[in-house]
Amino acid sequence: MHSLKKAEFWKKLKEDIIQCELCPHFCTLKNEEIGRCKVRQNLRGELFSLVYGKPVSMHLDAIEKKPLYHFLPGEKAFSLATRGCNFACENCQNWEISQATEGIYKVDYCSPEDVIKRAGKAKIIAYTYTEPTIFYEYMEDIAELAWKKGIRNITVTNGFINKEPLKQLCKIIDASNIDLKSINNKFYEKVCKGRLSPVLEAIKIMHEAKVWIELTNLIIPGLNDKEEYIKKLASWVVDNLGRDVPLHFSAFFPQYKMDNINSTEIETLKKAKKIAEEQGVKFVYLGNIGEENNTYCPVCKSLLIKRRYFEVLENNIKKGRCKCGEKIPGVWE
Repeated sequence: MHSLKKAEFWKKLKEDIIQCELCPHFCTLKNEEIGRCKVRQNLRGELFSLVYGKPVSMHLDAIEKKPLYHFLPGEKAFSLATRGCNFACENCQNWEISQATEGIYKVDYCSPEDVIKRAGKAKIIAYTYTEPTIFYEYMEDIAELAWKKGIRNITVTNGFINKEPLKQLCKIIDASNIDLKSINNKFYEKVCKGRLSPVLEAIKIMHEAKVWIELTNLIIPGLNDKEEYIKKLASWVVDNLGRDVPLHFSAFFPQYKMDNINSTEIETLKKAKKIAEEQGVKFVYLGNIGEENNTYCPVCKSLLIKRRYFEVLENNIKKGRCKCGEKIPGVWE
């Protein structure tokens, strides 16, 4: 009973028919119908969240695992998710929970106050693993409590959210890693069952709202790995966000509905990194292979942050600057 929470961002069309306005799917729902996210339902002409207070995953993670490399390096983030997602990516690594219509919950009910208690001394709460947009009300209530207690909030998101809910969320979110899955809309339609343009718009809105953002592009062999795609993606980043937004290229590993596709070769990732740097992106990382994930000063090339996978071994940034005086973009304290 606790998990039923009246949802935000919807309108009544007629009688018991309503339209959800949270994400660009704009699901039109008759009585008892559930949206594409699998967690928002029309009940007698009103929209409810079915997962409020029902996390399916809670862990303490390194912030680097999100990945966020320019946001409080070395800190831990108390991370949580409910089931559900507004995409249906064929390569999803968390498909058991993102695509679940029912969930094996960690607890019967975990209120926003309970989440804050469980976070303990963590300085960050992360809304991640599945798509946090779909548990918007739960995330918002937790984030507001965390904000009051000086705890930072971050999202790991596909960016498929409408403008108004996103602008409201940006007031209490400090940082976000957005999956820019491809610069090709056909990829979004075929692989993710979504669209590219709302994601690009969301990225720009977060950037303009001064939310610290980093982008991740998972490279899947044969689908989004063409050099022209990488070049176009990196150029879009520079043209719309500037040169300071970190870009992470990650390796694909066979899973879910794509278990017949080979893993991404390291050389493909290194080539993508080189292309992005040639387009002007200052900070390019290879996310999940344990190589080329250190941070260097773009001016004097000094080693600023040394990492081993998701562990920070060395941090030479002082008050947001390199020893040469260059200001390094990010949130460092």
